[in-house]
Amino acid sequence: MKLDRRQFIAYSGAGLAIFRLKAEATGLPEGQAGAAAQAAPPAAPAPQAPPAVAKFEDVRRNVGIFTMRGGTIGWLVNKDAALAIDTQFADTAKACIDGLKQKSGNRTLDAVFNTHHHGDHTGGNAVFRAEAKRIIAQANVPEWQRKSAAANAPAPTVADATFDKTWSEKFGDETVTAWYNGPGHTNGDAIFHFERAHVVHMGDLMFFERHPRVDRAAGASIQNWIVILEKVAKDMPGDTIFIAGHARDGAPVTVDRKAVQGFRNYFDAVLTTTKKAIAAGQTKEALAAMPSLPGFEQYQGAGTLTLGGVLTVAYEELSAR
Repeated sequence: MKLDRRQFIAYSGAGLAIFRLKAEATGLPEGQAGAAAQAAPPAAPAPQAPPAVAKFEDVRRNVGIFTMRGGTIGWLVNKDAALAIDTQFADTAKACIDGLKQKSGNRTLDAVFNTHHHGDHTGGNAVFRAEAKRIIAQANVPEWQRKSAAANAPAPTVADATFDKTWSEKFGDETVTAWYNGPGHTNGDAIFHFERAHVVHMGDLMFFERHPRVDRAAGASIQNWIVILEKVAKDMPGDTIFIAGHARDGAPVTVDRKAVQGFRNYFDAVLTTTKKAIAAGQTKEALAAMPSLPGFEQYQGAGTLTLGGVLTVAYEELSAR
């Protein structure tokens, strides 16, 4: 395209203005701004999380845990029985089953228990069901699985047998007893006690130094959750090892009675703080913006599991009529 003198001056002026804007933005002399913009390296890609690693750990007397991704799986393998508590996701379930087969001499699992309905604890049910005689859960769990399933997703694999308040059965030389003590994390959480090993799988009724999910839509109750933690800490033998559903990064998921009592105290502080906020006329949103909970600053948040989320539910629970 051929330019006359007037067009040339107009285009030149526009180009000069662009270079001046680049120079102002970069802080470089005008002559270097264009070159710097062209030479600027591309933004570094966001770091990716390391791949999940399958890990089996012995806890006590033929009871152990499996961690990879999702809620902690508990297991029992003795000479006459094998079982699992919770199933994580389909891919991690396969890794867990492969390891349990090695430990048990390729034995079919006598039972699989679900502590509650959330997908990081039941997402591997279909995989485990193919390798187990039955799945067992508290009576509210199957319906919550169905209600929470994604639209157009395959129907969830739910328990073959359910219980209301308690379930107890011998598995080889171990007795496993389950209790449902009312709403806590959801309104279908069960606790599983390996009676001879003095090990209790808490499911998501126990988060160790991590802000928990309080699933109000699924019937959760912080006030009764406190009662459950008090009861468990009081009723179990002093040397009991408690298996937590989740823990702060780098922290163990097997804890003692003191940790259970500490989690109870965390919720007590949540409710005390929330009651004061409501009495002072503070809004739910202002309370949820609280950066940390005094005395529990070590608690870790991630994704949707935050202090703000817990305080929001506490505010709604205490304000409900």
